[in-house]
Amino acid sequence: MQITTETVLLALSILFFISLVVGKAGSKYGVPILLLFLGVGMLAGADGWGIAFDSYRIAQTIGTIALTVILFSGGMDTKLQEIRPVILPGVIMATVGVVMTAFITGFLSWLFFGFLPGSKEIGFLTCLLLAAVISSTDSASVFSILRSKGVGLKNNLRPLLELESGSNDPMAYMLTMCLISIINTPGDVSYWGVTFSLITQFIIGTLAGYLIGRLTVFIANHIRIDNPSLYPIFIFTSAIFAFSFTHFIKGNGFLAVYISGMVIGNAKMIHKKSALKFFDGLAWLSQILMFLTLGLLVNPSELMRISIIIPGLIISALMIFVTRPASVFISLSPLRNMTKKDKAFVSWVGLRGAVPIIFAIMPLAAGVPQARFIFDTVFFITLVSLLVQGTTLTKFAKKLGLDEKPSEQKKLEEFDLEFPDDIKSLTSEIAVNEKSLRFGNKLMDLPLPDKTVAVLLKRHEKYIVPTGDTHVHLNDILLVITDDEEALTQTRQNMGVV
Repeated sequence: MQITTETVLLALSILFFISLVVGKAGSKYGVPILLLFLGVGMLAGADGWGIAFDSYRIAQTIGTIALTVILFSGGMDTKLQEIRPVILPGVIMATVGVVMTAFITGFLSWLFFGFLPGSKEIGFLTCLLLAAVISSTDSASVFSILRSKGVGLKNNLRPLLELESGSNDPMAYMLTMCLISIINTPGDVSYWGVTFSLITQFIIGTLAGYLIGRLTVFIANHIRIDNPSLYPIFIFTSAIFAFSFTHFIKGNGFLAVYISGMVIGNAKMIHKKSALKFFDGLAWLSQILMFLTLGLLVNPSELMRISIIIPGLIISALMIFVTRPASVFISLSPLRNMTKKDKAFVSWVGLRGAVPIIFAIMPLAAGVPQARFIFDTVFFITLVSLLVQGTTLTKFAKKLGLDEKPSEQKKLEEFDLEFPDDIKSLTSEIAVNEKSLRFGNKLMDLPLPDKTVAVLLKRHEKYIVPTGDTHVHLNDILLVITDDEEALTQTRQNMGVV
């Protein structure tokens, strides 16, 4: 069969549609969406529907671009006011924690392979490389599970985990690239030079990301584009520039793009809401494309070999129960404001995701010995992590008493409106029921608290700007604005909304 452009587009559209359907169903039952997307890709591969895909360089390119978009979008969604109390532990976990996880896992894996028959070719550096590849976490799937189950987290754990997951990928990337260089050029590598390179990449990446973010905000606020739809395209161009330019000045592009997104997301900028929506959708598209590509790259028959299963299970157990908890408790030991329960939950949220699989492609592309073994093992470890940790996060949070009722504020569905971040009031939709009308059927009769104002009313497909004398009918939808969370809770109670 001749592969045409139309055939590729048809296959992609079908795979995307299936991924969206299974992702929606999976989130309902607490299954990590990443795991389902990978499953769809593996099902469509050579062992399933017969789509043959084995280009590691193409997969690495797709993964790099997708990761750039995902990190930039994550940076834009990161609110400085939320992460400010957890910046210190977040940065420690994203740097010291990653290094500790990599070296402890690498050392214990090397000891394990020393007792495993037929594993003499797997040396200490290979074990370190495998550990470095798998040392970063993926909290995106964590919060998709928590939100789908309606579970919040106490003690600023959510912003801490978001900050760690958004900023620990650059350190894992730098460790991976340095170890690849050491393995491929033995004897010609200065370890002091490698350490200096890590530090300079981190500093250059941070500075470049901040400066490019500030420059982007300045240009966006002063440029005059007749078509507002082009502003998100301009921001997207800035993200790609931040990654590529920083790479050429010997900085870490992934860190730069995350910092740049954070600067832009927390600045006052024209058409920022449309840019946030654009990148939210683009990030999801990137995730689906990345996961499908990685799923296509691996055949289940290759993962089901004893030479992969045994090391994969052992290293997974080490990371879940030993190295991740050790790195969390040791690196955060100087901080007295975190309880043992907090650290225990952070340890359990060491979820592996698509990023380690992308990093595992790099040894393959560089021709590192045992690269295929590293890739298959990392893929297997990721699946185990998603199955074991990803499906138990909600129960673990509840068992530790760290879960809390999330905010009652939900995204607007009936009213397609966006309010600036400067407006601190909360907006919500209230469906009028019989209890709401117990004192009368005019707006002035509704039991709305003093701090709540009804600004719009939707009846069927008609929108009405209400006054006090406006008659309210059963099943009407009110758009209300309240001062704070307490007022919103009181409003919902008075209106009989559970």
